[in-house]
Amino acid sequence: MEDCGLDMRMTCVSMGNPHLVIYCARVAAVPLETVGPGLETQSIFPRRINVHFVEVHSPTELTMRTWERGSGVTLACGTGASAVCVAGALTGRTERHVLAHLPGGDLELEWATDDHLHMTGPAVEVFSGEWQEQEKTVASG
Repeated sequence: MEDCGLDMRMTCVSMGNPHLVIYCARVAAVPLETVGPGLETQSIFPRRINVHFVEVHSPTELTMRTWERGSGVTLACGTGASAVCVAGALTGRTERHVLAHLPGGDLELEWATDDHLHMTGPAVEVFSGEWQEQEKTVASG
C-alpha cells in the first residue's frame, strides 16, 4: 500500500447505498483485490460498503477504481462516481464538476447547487446471454 501514496483519511457518502472514498497518489498501484474485501466487510459497516480509490489529477479531473460490495472489482459504478464527485467537493479536493476516468470509460459528473447530481457518459452493452429454463421435477411420495 505504500506504493500508492495512500491518504488514510476516508470520506463516507450515501447515494442511497453506502460508499467509502479513499484518496491516493497512484490509484493504479492500489492492490484493490486485497484491500477491497477487507474494507467492505469492516465491522463499522454492518451492511458492507462500496470502496473507491481516487487519484486527483486536477480540481476537475480524477481517476478512480472500485470494489463493489458483493461483486468485487468493477469496471464502472455510477453511484460510486457520484459519491466520489460529492466527496471531492466536500473535502475541497475537486470542484463540483469533474471528469472521472474509470476502467470502463469516462463519466462527467456535476453536483449542482440545487444538490442534484448529473452524470453523463456512454451506455455500453458488456454482456448478453439467454436464460435457459430448467425442467421441473415432481417428487412423489
